[in-house]
Amino acid sequence: MANYFIGDIQGCFDELEQLLSQVNYNRATDTLWFCGDLIARGNQSLTTLRFIMAQGDQARVVLGNHDLHLLAIATGIKPANPDDKLDALLKAPDLDPIVTWLRQQPLCQIVPEFNVIMTHAGVPPSWDLNTLTTMNQAVQAQLQSDDYATFLSSMYGNQPDHWTPDLTETQQWRYTINALTRMRFVHPDGRLNMSEKRAPTDPIEPDLRPWFAVEHTLLRSYKLVFGHWASLMGKTQHPSALALDTGCVWGEYLTLWHAEADKLITQPALSQASSRYQPGAVDPHQGAQKP
Repeated sequence: MANYFIGDIQGCFDELEQLLSQVNYNRATDTLWFCGDLIARGNQSLTTLRFIMAQGDQARVVLGNHDLHLLAIATGIKPANPDDKLDALLKAPDLDPIVTWLRQQPLCQIVPEFNVIMTHAGVPPSWDLNTLTTMNQAVQAQLQSDDYATFLSSMYGNQPDHWTPDLTETQQWRYTINALTRMRFVHPDGRLNMSEKRAPTDPIEPDLRPWFAVEHTLLRSYKLVFGHWASLMGKTQHPSALALDTGCVWGEYLTLWHAEADKLITQPALSQASSRYQPGAVDPHQGAQKP
């Protein structure tokens, strides 16, 4: 019996298959934990989603920004980006049940037996566990509601970038999505920076800090497992911040953390079709802000 936490697949199903073969994944006894961005940019998004769904309760997922964007595309709110290679998925006869399944997935998973919190991008430094669980439930309720399309249309934009008690419900939902699925850097006053994507070791604005490198309420007592930030290549310099996106779709490798053994296992990209990681790669949520 093993628990495997896996970084951003982004449609790289062949690499996922090879990675699971390395650890002799057994659906009857093992559990897979996916850090979000299951789809987009790789060639096998449809196959990836079908495989994960077929694992039933043995697969636990958090949504990433690309997964949420797919819901907006499937609902007709946003057009598809050809670079995301989603044609087969969007034309699939089982698109509706896939969308329904994605709408049931949370933005965070709390795993008490390993003292782990898993999200796609991280957790805002000022949030405590109650705020995280409350806002995760609030967003999940909106995704599962009959009027989820209205909710999806309101999630785009970079504001508000700071968590305050006087935010409206819509602003709270948007901040939550941005923080849990898009965040990388924060300013000294806690504001999220949604534009910088490079690694902290690259030339960046001098006042920016990775969200895990400032005083953080939850990092004192939990291991935070996340993906999203490929340019980190797994290096956070923080013992309780575990970054699992290692740029497989950009020609690097897919990473798995075996929780019981506290061991990282990697699978190199099998295709050279994708270029190496581009810091300017389009974030589907970047764009005009909405009130």
